[in-house]
Amino acid sequence: MNFIFLILLIISGITYSRSDRYEVVSPADTVFAVAGEDVILPCSVKPSISVVDMRVEWFRSDLKNSVVHLYEDHDDRNTEQLQSYRGRTKLNPQELQRGDASLKLSSVQVSDEGRYKCFIQSKSWSDYAFLDISVEAVGSPPVITVDGFDQSGGLHLQCESEGWNPEPFLEWLNSEGASLSSEKTEMQRNTDGFRVKHSITVQHRDDKIHCRVRLRHHMLETLILTSSKSFNPWRKLIILSTIVAVLVVISGILLAVFVRKNREYNTRQNEYRRKKEEHSKLQKEKVRIQQEHEKLQEEKKRKQQEYSELLQNENQRIKQERDTILEEKVRIQREHEKREEEKNRIQQERDQLLEEKRKQQGEFI
Repeated sequence: MNFIFLILLIISGITYSRSDRYEVVSPADTVFAVAGEDVILPCSVKPSISVVDMRVEWFRSDLKNSVVHLYEDHDDRNTEQLQSYRGRTKLNPQELQRGDASLKLSSVQVSDEGRYKCFIQSKSWSDYAFLDISVEAVGSPPVITVDGFDQSGGLHLQCESEGWNPEPFLEWLNSEGASLSSEKTEMQRNTDGFRVKHSITVQHRDDKIHCRVRLRHHMLETLILTSSKSFNPWRKLIILSTIVAVLVVISGILLAVFVRKNREYNTRQNEYRRKKEEHSKLQKEKVRIQQEHEKLQEEKKRKQQEYSELLQNENQRIKQERDTILEEKVRIQREHEKREEEKNRIQQERDQLLEEKRKQQGEFI
């Protein structure tokens, strides 16, 4: 019988340990995001069990496991979070109940590109999954500049654009849409993305030259006119090209200023939302503390009332016992008096008997 009970206990333990296991899953394909917009980093457990009571942690595995977001003990604990992610990460509490630990990342930046690790840990089990993010940033409109003429009369043109991610494709096109080969290409990368610069020499005057920069579903293009009924003298072409270049530069500067202002506005909005959320949390915490204080006051009143009732009952009990003792004392006193009376009576009867005995003896003599 004990052996059967031991077997059932082992089977139940194995079943329990298996029921507590789960698998952390995330998409195998790279998640694409656009700079400045929000993105969801998918991560969930299979089977779909609640992870509200578990530890959910997001890392940047390509940055020595730097903390991106930490959820533990039913709250966000981001004291060790990377500075660049402050106020930009969020988990959905309702989705956590469904086993979905996807992370919302706001105002995506080019620096957010990389490999992420989603780690979920319960009291008896843990698992993780990796997720790659590619950030697409649309750069500034291409700027065409005139760089003089060669010995054969060819016109040197340069096209430049920056702020792209990943590396964009830059090409020259004529008025018929045919691609023209670049003579010189330059590419640089910084924290804001890629900067590309291509050069070309145009020999045909009756043409329109396009500089086009493409990146997946985004494309920016700038046009310069190199055609004229009187291509010579060169002054007209240079003046025209200069005017177009100046206009393009001005447009680029205005667009850059707009983009910068828009980013600053988004940053301020995010900061405002973050402070608003913190204020809301503080208000909720204040309400919770007030409710706990009220509960403590009610508990104190209840304890005082119980103590008062207990003290009153104890006083009544002591009074009753004292009254009982007094009654018992009176009863004992009365019984003592009765015994004394009975003793005196017996003594009198004894004296009488002795007196009668002496009288009888006297008569007999």
